[in-house]
Amino acid sequence: MDDVTLRHATHDDIAGLLAFWSVAGENGSRPPDRPELVGRLLDRDAQAVLVAEAGGRIVGTVVSGWDGWRANIYRLAVATDRRGRGLGRLLLRQAEERLRDLGAERFCAMVLDDNASGAALWHAAGYAPQDDWSRWVKVA
Repeated sequence: MDDVTLRHATHDDIAGLLAFWSVAGENGSRPPDRPELVGRLLDRDAQAVLVAEAGGRIVGTVVSGWDGWRANIYRLAVATDRRGRGLGRLLLRQAEERLRDLGAERFCAMVLDDNASGAALWHAAGYAPQDDWSRWVKVA
């Protein structure tokens, strides 16, 4: 991982992020991402999207959001050729550190139920699914 650099995403990254998430992210039942929505996120919180880059290409991402009460982590994605080397754990640690610095004490992760490799990472990091909760979604 010596060739990987971490940085915050910018508006110039939006097309690359969408392309990366379309192949490396969990996309099962998710409404499609749109450039203007990612742009709005970056306008609201310029440090929300952390990008791992190697050789000029995005190889990992994580989004960490904090509303002052709840901390959410999502879009933790690693390029298939980079998985199993610790990049996901590194991105997750960085996201948690950012959220702790903002005052968060409890983190929630959004992970699809059938994402076995993702679940293994989350379990190893101390997360556990809540059987008594379901995520309810409404598209505006």
